[in-house]
Amino acid sequence: MSASHVIIGDGIAGSSAAETIREADPDADITVVTDEGEALYNRILIKEFAKGKLPEAPISIHEPGWYEERDIDLELNTHVTDVDTEENVVHTHTGTTYEFDKLLVATGGTPASLSGFGVENADAEGIHHFWTFQDARAIREHAESADHGLIVGAGLLGIDLAAICGAQELEADYLMRGECWWRYALDPDGAEILHDAMREKGVTPVFGSGVDRFEVDDDGHVSGAVDPNGEHFEGDFAGVAIGLDFNTEFLRETPVETNDHGIVVDEYMRTNVDDVYAAGDLTWFYDTILGEHGENGSWGSAKEQGSVAASNMVADVEAGGTTDDPEEFRWVSSYSITHFDFPFLSFGHPTIGDDGAARKYGDTEWRRLAFKDGKIVGGVLIGDLSQQSKFKKLIREEREVAHHKGLLLEEDVDMDELDAAASAEAE
Repeated sequence: MSASHVIIGDGIAGSSAAETIREADPDADITVVTDEGEALYNRILIKEFAKGKLPEAPISIHEPGWYEERDIDLELNTHVTDVDTEENVVHTHTGTTYEFDKLLVATGGTPASLSGFGVENADAEGIHHFWTFQDARAIREHAESADHGLIVGAGLLGIDLAAICGAQELEADYLMRGECWWRYALDPDGAEILHDAMREKGVTPVFGSGVDRFEVDDDGHVSGAVDPNGEHFEGDFAGVAIGLDFNTEFLRETPVETNDHGIVVDEYMRTNVDDVYAAGDLTWFYDTILGEHGENGSWGSAKEQGSVAASNMVADVEAGGTTDDPEEFRWVSSYSITHFDFPFLSFGHPTIGDDGAARKYGDTEWRRLAFKDGKIVGGVLIGDLSQQSKFKKLIREEREVAHHKGLLLEEDVDMDELDAAASAEAE
């Protein structure tokens, strides 16, 4: 009898898992359940669509025919209400149920609203959150007709909203709580490169700010914002990107372990419950490089997690329990921004660590490395990305190199010289 695999979520993690299962087991029954109304699309490119740079056609990755060709059942517009982990059954809002031998949860998250922080009118008309293709369509249409924009959320998703305003020639104020954009990963020197680029596109960074409340007109449409300092900013378009609320409501009555970071999994993408796995943005996974649990929301990481989870799902079925040789998730992620004339790349975990080193090389070139226990755990490169593979290699090798900051901050890192310095130190 063929094994039955159910995947909740058709993002890159869920889709990657479905493809991996089909390649490993041609006879498996595979069902992908998603509450979205369209098949997998490129979440990276939807920002370019919202900017008005791309039509819809190139954004789609899988048409329904892709699933049919691989004998994968795709259930769109289907909301999972709960999971019975004792009977191995998934229940949906339509009353349809799906039995499984193995279940993968890859539902990602939903953008958090400022209403959860007590911000008045946070869900008013004209306030946008950016995550799905449907969001991108609404943002593009509104940005084209708006008079002034407001952006909240000084992170990697917030800068997408700022870039959309810039591309649509919509002047905007970018309200940030700290002294610079992405203050946990950049210092003021590095961040100023991004600030200048925003200003050139008509987006004004406002520091030590944020939102105390939104104001609305008589029709309930956003008309402005007041920050905690009492300063007023006009705006009939607002974009908010303050993080994700993970889509795990249907697991509340199950013994699957979750926390504020998502679903807890090991390095094999297994939860604490037999037959249940998780992959993608919502995982609090054991990072074998850090030696502790962590999270990562990059596209590449989610894709790899989906593939690893799927390989272990198939192997566990074949083993009749838990395989003795599971595949391990070990990954150095990266995230790039292409909104400006210069490239930008973050890798690993640039916001953590107990030490750091940074250097500015020019008006649009800067580098920062984050260290923990003497090892590189992440970093940010602006302008020159040529050294990224060297830094990722050092992360994977878990080498203690923090005392060689000078060598690591050279424009062209000489790995032989770094090896020689490490050897001399060991003698």
